[in-house]
Amino acid sequence: MDSAMEEENQFEEAKKELETWKTKVERADDVKSRLIMEKLEEDEAKKIAKEEMKALANERAECEEDFSQRMCAVKEEILKVSKRKQDLLDKLKRFQAELQNKRAESTKLKQKFKIYAQIPDTEVRFSAQEKEESDDGSQPIRGVFIISQRSTVPLQGGQALITFEEEKVASQILKMPKCSVSYEGKSLNVKPKRITMDPAVKFEVHLDVSRKELKVSSIPPSMPEERMKDRLEISFSRPSRGGGEVEGVEYDKNTGTGLITFLHPGVAEVLALRGKYLVDLDSEVNVQVGPVYKQELRKFQTFCGSPKRTILLNDIKDITDIMDEDEVQDIIELHFQKTSNRGGEIESIKYVSREKALQAFFCEDAEKRDG
Repeated sequence: MDSAMEEENQFEEAKKELETWKTKVERADDVKSRLIMEKLEEDEAKKIAKEEMKALANERAECEEDFSQRMCAVKEEILKVSKRKQDLLDKLKRFQAELQNKRAESTKLKQKFKIYAQIPDTEVRFSAQEKEESDDGSQPIRGVFIISQRSTVPLQGGQALITFEEEKVASQILKMPKCSVSYEGKSLNVKPKRITMDPAVKFEVHLDVSRKELKVSSIPPSMPEERMKDRLEISFSRPSRGGGEVEGVEYDKNTGTGLITFLHPGVAEVLALRGKYLVDLDSEVNVQVGPVYKQELRKFQTFCGSPKRTILLNDIKDITDIMDEDEVQDIIELHFQKTSNRGGEIESIKYVSREKALQAFFCEDAEKRDG
């Protein structure tokens, strides 16, 4: 009996323990299922992360490749720009050198064509056209000045310049490579040479001086423009100061200059000779006055060539230790006057000994005859 009760108790306990284990197993299965689900979710997340990482890696590779291509393109562009910059710098240097050469050439030409001359006191003959019927005295004073530069040739020491009366004599002398001039039982070898004259110029200056207009300068900027015009008109209208009826007034405040136009001719001429005029501004002020003129350059011509009757004798040995310069010149002149030496009548001659230099001038008549 006790044994049956004990077995039954053991069975109940085993049953309870089984239930307990069943519960634990169920819980373990739930945990296992949950862990499996979590693992699956993690695997899915891991897969997505790997795909995203792979996509990012591909994107990075593409970006790096694009960046590399862009860098190559930028480097190529920089090289092109650098090369273009260097080409432009080289071109700039070349143009600057050309500009400098052109400026030097321009300066040289300016110096060559500039006329530096002291004009002596000369009697000048003025001529005037007959008065036209419509001339009311308001026409400007017109003047025409003709400037003509004489052609020149530099004559160095040991050279002589000979002008023959006939062109053919100079021509046949120039065909000879050298000429032997005899003196005191000796000979002096000279070399004939054709000369080229320095460029000469001829031009006209046409000058018109107004009889009605007067230039005013040194006007102080002491009042507004319109008020200044009124003051100038009133001041230059006063006969007591030599003025006259004013037709128009111009005034430039920036330069302090003005232009007065009188109604009648003659007033401006008289005032221009004074150089100064008293005007009424805030106080009495002396201003500078002068003539109004227009100048025009016309018929500018340049001449350059070789005279046909004049030759240059070069490499003349210096013998001034035994005779003076005039004697050497006479010997050369006698030699080239003789027809037996292919010479002829000489119009003029000039010899320059060593360590001297002259500038030979050709008169206008000689230039026309030389052609």
